[in-house]
Amino acid sequence: MNNSKSKFIALIWLLIVILLLGYNAYLWFDKRITPNTDILALLPAEQRDPVLQQAFDHMVDTAQQRIIVLVGATDWTQAVRAADAYSAVISTRPDLLTLNNFATEKIQNDWLTTFAKGRLNLLTPDQQIALHTQPASYWVDTALRNLYSPFAAPKLGAWQDDPFGLFSTWGQARAQETPVRPRDGKLFVADKDRSYVLLIMNLHPSAFSMTAQTAVMPLLALAATAAQKTVPQSEIISSGVVLHAAIASQQARHEMSTIGIGSLLGIILLTWLTFRSLKPILLIASSLMVGCLGALAICWLILGQIHLLTLVFGASLIGIAQDYGIYFLCGRLREDKAASAAMDSTQLLRYLWPGLYLTLAAAIVGYMGLALTPFPALRQMALFSGVGLLFAWLTVLCWFPVLVQPHTLTITRFANQFAASRAHWPLLQKNKITFFVILLFFVFALIGWSRLTVNDDIRTLQKPPQLLIDNDIKISKLLDAPTLAQFYLVRGATPEIVLQREEALAKQLQPLIEQHIISGYQAISNWIPSLQTQTANQKLIAQKILTQPLQDLAVKIGEDNTWVTTIKNRTLAATTLLTPDDFLKTSASEPWRYLWLGKVGDEYASIVALRGLNNYSNLPILQQTANKINGIQWVDKIGDISSILGHYRQYMGWVIVCAYAAIYGLLYWRYRRHAWRVLMPPAVASMATLALFGLFGIPLQLFHVLAFMLILGLGVDYGIFLQEQADRHEGFAWLAVGLSAVSALLSFGLLSLSKTPPLHAFGLTMLIGMSIVWLIAPCFMLE
Repeated sequence: MNNSKSKFIALIWLLIVILLLGYNAYLWFDKRITPNTDILALLPAEQRDPVLQQAFDHMVDTAQQRIIVLVGATDWTQAVRAADAYSAVISTRPDLLTLNNFATEKIQNDWLTTFAKGRLNLLTPDQQIALHTQPASYWVDTALRNLYSPFAAPKLGAWQDDPFGLFSTWGQARAQETPVRPRDGKLFVADKDRSYVLLIMNLHPSAFSMTAQTAVMPLLALAATAAQKTVPQSEIISSGVVLHAAIASQQARHEMSTIGIGSLLGIILLTWLTFRSLKPILLIASSLMVGCLGALAICWLILGQIHLLTLVFGASLIGIAQDYGIYFLCGRLREDKAASAAMDSTQLLRYLWPGLYLTLAAAIVGYMGLALTPFPALRQMALFSGVGLLFAWLTVLCWFPVLVQPHTLTITRFANQFAASRAHWPLLQKNKITFFVILLFFVFALIGWSRLTVNDDIRTLQKPPQLLIDNDIKISKLLDAPTLAQFYLVRGATPEIVLQREEALAKQLQPLIEQHIISGYQAISNWIPSLQTQTANQKLIAQKILTQPLQDLAVKIGEDNTWVTTIKNRTLAATTLLTPDDFLKTSASEPWRYLWLGKVGDEYASIVALRGLNNYSNLPILQQTANKINGIQWVDKIGDISSILGHYRQYMGWVIVCAYAAIYGLLYWRYRRHAWRVLMPPAVASMATLALFGLFGIPLQLFHVLAFMLILGLGVDYGIFLQEQADRHEGFAWLAVGLSAVSALLSFGLLSLSKTPPLHAFGLTMLIGMSIVWLIAPCFMLE
């Protein structure tokens, strides 16, 4: 009867698993879901700012799909030849990359046509000051110099259109926003040793697409080879998000093939030595698979999304969920050894029920702590992990009794010897040795904790190759490119208010340029002043230039009043008021379009980007500048994301403390005054790990704390297993602990070998913490 009932339950669970498989296949292959990678999604909803979100996305999107390449040589002609060879290879794959040419005659004509019709409105700050302070003779001399001097500055249009060089000087000021210049139909930049051709390419597929990375990287390498074959001494400097993403993906694949395969082989070998069968591996793997399928399905049904960090952290359920299957299998070995007429699997399940129930309940209580935090991603993690553990646990209960019958597993010599080793483990007792050990531990812990530091800087979680870093720095310096991580966000009810606030900010930034805190800034108001400023410029020019200076100039060059009237009318005809849309519609605006966000919700917004920001100790000064003007917000994405990580670290720390308290209350219900014995191994291991971090100068960060949560979950399981079989000479619970601990060390501890900083931090914590838990867990049990 019991057997048929177990089979019926197993069949029902099989049908549920088939439904889960079908739903997951629908999500991944038909709906094509993608995990959310937005770091701001980790913030509580009330702390998120839609305008700030769009500004950051705007900045990121601008850079994410762009690849910048400098092809250099000691001679400009050679640099052009090398760049042509490079471009020829890139042009063979227009489906992947498009070369942008901002040095075409059309773009320059678009630029001139747009601004020439409003040239009377355009003045630099220096020109405004000069018009207020310089006498008429200064402007007459300037106009004569522009007319007769062969060394006069380049003119934009005919001399009669701009005799005093106001528009030409304004255009030169705009050109100073970048050291890049058009030359022979290409973009030119140089340092003291080399001339470079600047190539700007747009990537069509996502920079984070592995398919795109595997296609783009060989293409870029082939293009570089072609350039250096054409000009052997040429230099190729490349920068782009796709380059970093490709290196990270390659590193991840390498680590998966080494660490992942190594840990899998280790677990298979260990399981074979214990059971002399691969069946236990398949059974445990099935419970883990069902747990992951169930967690993803329920999360998507309830939330409609899933964050990438949830999937990463959700992998921790693998380390805990395997304990249920291992505990059942080791219990089966114990029964097979104890008697020839061993319990059937249904009876065994009843015998193991308290331990299985408590391990699940303790884990669920721990994850409930995450659900109480205000962070959406942590609540999502709690749901994912809790549901995953439940599904894995139900898989053990429904399938294992049917698939693992008495005497189907081999009791190996390795299993017997390891189980028997528990009897020789030292116990903590009320004596001088125990007191001395405790005292020594607290001295060690206090010294380590006193030296412990924290570091939530997001930059510590990234470790790209030095060559990429050097290339990024060199390109940034040569192009004097603005930083994408720090900028000003300007808001206003209308475009006019936004432009006026940009102009007010520009006045505050000018002293910082003179102090070399920044080298400059980029803003739409540099190109399109506010209507208020344009109108004021018109009046200023009309009053200061089109009066006495123009009359004096006519006398100097022998012209009459008719000429004066003609020049004045021609100048006043170029008074069309310009708007940001006028500029943004032209092809010449492409490099600056990212600065204008336009209407976002009920307001308008723009970005003021900074150039030459190299000293991060000056960030407080830049933030104070924003505080002086209404509607200006300083944005430091590195600081913001680092702050988010810091909040998560602190919250997770308190969650873990509360989880210990809640789990102790749960355990007290069964173990009474001995409940502390179950919790002490993970608690001591976590304290010891923190002390070691302090002694070795390893700063604490979020991924260390996430690992402590897993140490608690696994350590509690070990304590429960050992407490349920308190007899030191009954060692199959100790075998379950050993199998679980070694599996966890192989699965997670080997991540300490990873070159990816977050994985390394998580793996190192697991390696130290789980080794200590495994070592000391039997010491806290009763005699």
